[in-house]
Amino acid sequence: MSRRLILLRHTKSDWPDGIADHERPLGRRGLGDAPRLGAYIESHGLIPDFAVVSTARRTRETWDLVEQELSRSVPVRFDRRIYEARPGALLYVIRETEPSVGTLLLVGHNPGFEDVARFLIGKGNTAARELLADKYPTGGLAVIDFDIQDWRDIETRSGSLDRFITPRSLLGDDD
Repeated sequence: MSRRLILLRHTKSDWPDGIADHERPLGRRGLGDAPRLGAYIESHGLIPDFAVVSTARRTRETWDLVEQELSRSVPVRFDRRIYEARPGALLYVIRETEPSVGTLLLVGHNPGFEDVARFLIGKGNTAARELLADKYPTGGLAVIDFDIQDWRDIETRSGSLDRFITPRSLLGDDD
């Protein structure tokens, strides 16, 4: 059995005066984008077996809105290590995932998500790789496949990028 990793950067947040970064809520655009991403995940058979979500308010709100669009409940763990995480910390979170989890979804932040995606992806959809190399915007969704049996076996450039979806690309989604 192969493994699939989905990296979802939180959707667009607001930055009200006097609010700490960890407590920033989603902005109006983010509140609209998150359900569209959830509907995409549902309609394209990408529902994860397990989700790990940063404890930051904007990631929790993104996950809540995504999950409402899914046809089944997904076990979730809220993990502070994802907040402001560097690639090494994100790899640690990924590698400690139970082998029974076939599809893992992480909801978190940049620059860590962009960096870990570049670290893990060695091949895959050319157009998606070019899009991801250009920018990993808020709401960016990278789907990376690995030919491994256990999450502990993830290596540098061992992943194949299946797709990279952005909220903007969903506005004209036909497939």
